[in-house]
Amino acid sequence: MTDSSQLRFDGSLWCNLDIALRNLDQIYGQSITPLGLNIIEWYILRALLEEDSRHASELARSVGRAATSFTPILDKLQEKGLIERKADPSDRRAVRITLTDKARQQKRAITEVANRIEKWLNGTIDKGELDTFLRVLLHLQNLQLA
Repeated sequence: MTDSSQLRFDGSLWCNLDIALRNLDQIYGQSITPLGLNIIEWYILRALLEEDSRHASELARSVGRAATSFTPILDKLQEKGLIERKADPSDRRAVRITLTDKARQQKRAITEVANRIEKWLNGTIDKGELDTFLRVLLHLQNLQLA
């Protein structure tokens, strides 16, 4: 059992999740930097590798970003030659984001980084505790203010 007295700010859920996220952000960032990507760019490419040709708003939701702040991130990925914006043939107002061949060629490197970090993290946490944490995390992701 974990000693919760080591948590900051009287165990504040938000504060401690934020601290943990920043720590993980640094760990992932160190592994992703050699790919020439930042965390959000890496998430976007992973999402597109799972399902290519997605509407920008759908893609933003899938990586936990607001669609209104997504354009500059997509601009950078396009400048790097990793995505293309294509008009949606069924809706002239909509744009689909697709991977370029250059991005598809990086699939192995992108997924290897993810697998390596996940394997390392899973080895640092007891399986039962990790399963419980993941259930709580899913619950928190689906919370809605009443």
